[in-house]
Amino acid sequence: MFLALPPRCCLSLVLAVSFPGCAAFAADLDLDPVIVTGSRVEHSSFDLPAALTVVAADAISADQPRVNASEALASVPGISVQNRQNYAQDLQISSRGFGARSAFGVRGVRLIADGIPASMPDGQGQAATFNLDRAERIEVMRGPLSAIYGNHAGGVIQLFTPDGKGAPSISSSFVAGSYGTHKSDLSAQGETRGVGYVIDTSHFASDGYREHSAASRDQSLLKLTFRPSSDGKLSFVANSFRQQADDPQGVQWREFQTNPRSVAWDATRNNYPALAYNTRKTIEHTQGGLNYEHRFGDNTLQLSAYAGQRSTIQYQSIPVGAQSNPAHAGGIIDFDRDFSGLSARWIGRQALAGGRLTTTLGVDYEQSSDDRRGYENFIGSGSPANCVANLCGVKGALRRQERDRVASFDQYLQSEWQGERWTLSGGLRHSHLAFKVDDHYLANGDDSGRVSYDKTTPTLAALYRLDEAVNLYASAARGFEAPTFNEMFYSGGGGSLNLALKPSTSTHFETGIKAMLGNHSRLDLAFFRISTDNELVVLSSTGGRTAYQNAGPTTRKGIELALDSHWADDLNSRVAYTWLDARYDDSFSFQSGTPAVTRTVNAGNRLPGVAAQNLFGELVWKDGASGFHAGIEAIARGKVYVEDTNTDQAAPGYAIANLRAGIDRRFGPLKLATFVRLNNVFDRQYVGSVIVGDSNGRYYEAAPGRNWLAGVSAGYAF
Repeated sequence: MFLALPPRCCLSLVLAVSFPGCAAFAADLDLDPVIVTGSRVEHSSFDLPAALTVVAADAISADQPRVNASEALASVPGISVQNRQNYAQDLQISSRGFGARSAFGVRGVRLIADGIPASMPDGQGQAATFNLDRAERIEVMRGPLSAIYGNHAGGVIQLFTPDGKGAPSISSSFVAGSYGTHKSDLSAQGETRGVGYVIDTSHFASDGYREHSAASRDQSLLKLTFRPSSDGKLSFVANSFRQQADDPQGVQWREFQTNPRSVAWDATRNNYPALAYNTRKTIEHTQGGLNYEHRFGDNTLQLSAYAGQRSTIQYQSIPVGAQSNPAHAGGIIDFDRDFSGLSARWIGRQALAGGRLTTTLGVDYEQSSDDRRGYENFIGSGSPANCVANLCGVKGALRRQERDRVASFDQYLQSEWQGERWTLSGGLRHSHLAFKVDDHYLANGDDSGRVSYDKTTPTLAALYRLDEAVNLYASAARGFEAPTFNEMFYSGGGGSLNLALKPSTSTHFETGIKAMLGNHSRLDLAFFRISTDNELVVLSSTGGRTAYQNAGPTTRKGIELALDSHWADDLNSRVAYTWLDARYDDSFSFQSGTPAVTRTVNAGNRLPGVAAQNLFGELVWKDGASGFHAGIEAIARGKVYVEDTNTDQAAPGYAIANLRAGIDRRFGPLKLATFVRLNNVFDRQYVGSVIVGDSNGRYYEAAPGRNWLAGVSAGYAF
């Protein structure tokens, strides 16, 4: 059942557990970081009754370009973050199997950056807007306690940037690597006249590993903090993000085997759809927010407000027959989105029954409004309807025009009592979501409509301190996941809005142990079981449209393990392992292909897009005197089914190794650093990610073979 570990990895694991006291130096890795996710107040991660991993700044920037969150989150158990080598479709993130089905963007996992949601009220989000250059830490919570954050089922990923402090300093970095990849970054931080500031801007570009996968990205961050009073703190955060990316799409299995870097060939139309239609995507995203915190003795009031705008235009390929089908949206997605939100919470603290009671009462309001248009991705009416008789890859006639609005209003209550041995916590959140579509393009019928959902989700958890070094905990919760707008847009019988979809509801149970093994090792072990009703699955995928339905129950159960150890001679190691068994409990059917064919999913089938096993291992040596460091990483993943019937070719499991080394030196106020990284040392050919349920069988997205990256950075403190 378990992956076969290399002998040296097994030896390291056994020694770390059996002889943790062998380390004889002051470790620089924080084994018990302070977090805020879950309890919403500063909290020791060791004393929180939940599976939560903190990725610190040095791990985020560990000889990496800091472009994709997949770089930083590879070492987190329970989370699967796949770099699709396709910047037009964003990262593929799933937590305990939730979110794996998403064709683009992130759903099922709540994304937050500096208190501003990167997920929209309907649950769809984009991790690409995370600014990793200035990230102080990333907190990743899985399991029941994350239900207090509302509409999601898999967990919460929060990114935090530091406040500007101290004397002014500037820094700059440049990295370059395989496939024409390069990135430059310039930043400044400090504090002047009581105002802290952090400023960052970067430019990234790559020709891409695969054909037709070039991308460029410009990203900026401004953060200001100051204290209007001794008890108050005000923060302002603004981000901008602009990206242009070609879309290589997925390929079929035979194409992956013969030429993994290629785009798909369409024998019916005798062309490469990605090239014929010049599939691509442009995003412009700007947002800003204010956070204010005021302390009243032991109590705290927190207020925040944010607003933003996002414009997206995406050119897709069109299936055979779509050019002459008036019900088809046309192949070009073009929308302008305005979004905003408000939140307020009161945190009260008081002594109670020999312990300390912390109570949080809060409200969140979020809304987004899209002016959405669809255009034909071609010009002409030539016969036959192909890209020879017509001009493709250009904006043609209008086929869709509507306004899509969604708003959520949530109220929640959390309480935690912390005594000498016991910590007891509970919470309750009520969520109201309202969707509305106003269709202004009526040539293909009126798709206007509205629907709303109301859900109340409770959480309950307990932690027992067995002794100073061992904590045992258990938690339970009810969660829910509303359908996103993208899942509502089509019904199985035609083009109308699918308002019959229900939110999926889930019951989560988790138990675990957190243990300090000696003075220099920490073990986190969690067992979980999740039962879900009304799971959102495909109803039909034909003619370039995917419609969804609610299926019967599913069950997810698994184990997550993380072990951090400090060894003698400045040696650190980390092992993260996940075993996940995610299956359908009942049978259902769906239609796929052109012409449509009915397919049956049997009870007991595995959920697609989810690997049964994931393993990450890292060994890093750092010499304090010279500043030299070197590390080796090992990543292994089990096979992944690509569609619900589990009969099409699964993406095989794989194991790869990465090497990295660098030097960090300080010369008075000047700090210099260089690094070099070699990924996929043994040049393995493997499927990096899959497009679940693609109706053309183009499920597979290849990962790069052996590739390199090198970088240099300099910082100066005045």
